[in-house]
Amino acid sequence: MKISVCGKGGSGKSTIVALLANEARARGYHVLVVDSDESNSGLFRMLGFNHPPVPLMELVGGKKGLRQKMAQTNVLSESQIVTAQIPEPHLLQSDGLMMVSIGKILQSLEGCACPMGVLSREFLKKLTLQEDELVIVDMEAGVEHFGRGVDTSIDSVLIVVEPPLESVNVGQKIYDLASGIGIKNVWAITNKVPSEDIATRLKAELEERHIEVVGCMHFDAGIFNSSMDGKIPVNGVAVREIKGVMDSIFSRAGMPTAT
Repeated sequence: MKISVCGKGGSGKSTIVALLANEARARGYHVLVVDSDESNSGLFRMLGFNHPPVPLMELVGGKKGLRQKMAQTNVLSESQIVTAQIPEPHLLQSDGLMMVSIGKILQSLEGCACPMGVLSREFLKKLTLQEDELVIVDMEAGVEHFGRGVDTSIDSVLIVVEPPLESVNVGQKIYDLASGIGIKNVWAITNKVPSEDIATRLKAELEERHIEVVGCMHFDAGIFNSSMDGKIPVNGVAVREIKGVMDSIFSRAGMPTAT
């Protein structure tokens, strides 16, 4: 299964990606995290790596002439890609947890991120999974990736929604766009929720918009303390709650909870 984690900027997508990846790995899955956010650069630390992977964009010589260079001989020119084909240092690995990065905006006047969207779309389309593999994609904030077609090979979309109404509205746009391209598994997870009252109101608002909620992540001071070191905690409220979220996702997707 390929899961795309989407939402408004600052909603906590990368944290949710890291928590899901760690939980799936604990259940026996081999997990590939795809960093498709061209702005946020800290996901590798959350996953426990000491440095980021070399972006896949470098395999095709950078942003210029991307379409032509993808036809040249390298792993990205194959009709199908399996994780074992992705060369180091573009693939980081640690005890069944893997990570690749599409590319980042590194300097002013570099130009738009559209080539990275093209590469994300083609990589995810060609990526072929083994039975015990799971892909979790940290998408860029907002909805532009739908316009680039990045999500066309995604099986499931998880929308991260925090209490402000604007986050709910962005979640609605994501739901509509994902459903519009035929993705059947589109769910929401509420995040950084400060109280049960807010949790109930958020869930009611989302369900009124026909968006199914698969879990609630309450405010966890441990997450914020760990984030000062660029990491996530190994235990605490968020780690416990993500187990229920994963149960809900696997149940709805018809997947076993462990391999």
